[in-house]
Amino acid sequence: MRITLDIPDEVHAKLKALAKKEGTTMRAIILRGIDAVLNEKQSQKTSTGNTKLRFPIICSSKPGTLKLTEEGVYEYIEFP
Repeated sequence: MRITLDIPDEVHAKLKALAKKEGTTMRAIILRGIDAVLNEKQSQKTSTGNTKLRFPIICSSKPGTLKLTEEGVYEYIEFP
């Protein structure tokens, strides 16, 4: 099925750059996101009250070298 979405220019640019970096398509990334949301909602419905922790993945060009302070975490993780 085809749909039309209005995506802000900044989000589109980030999505396009991520697709290029991962060697995939924007469509594949969007579908991956949709699948993650649907699976999350499904697991919440079947959950017995246990909360699943999800730790963020921070990519680094030199793994193990990131010195992250309490204040620095805001640069990498979006908070509501």
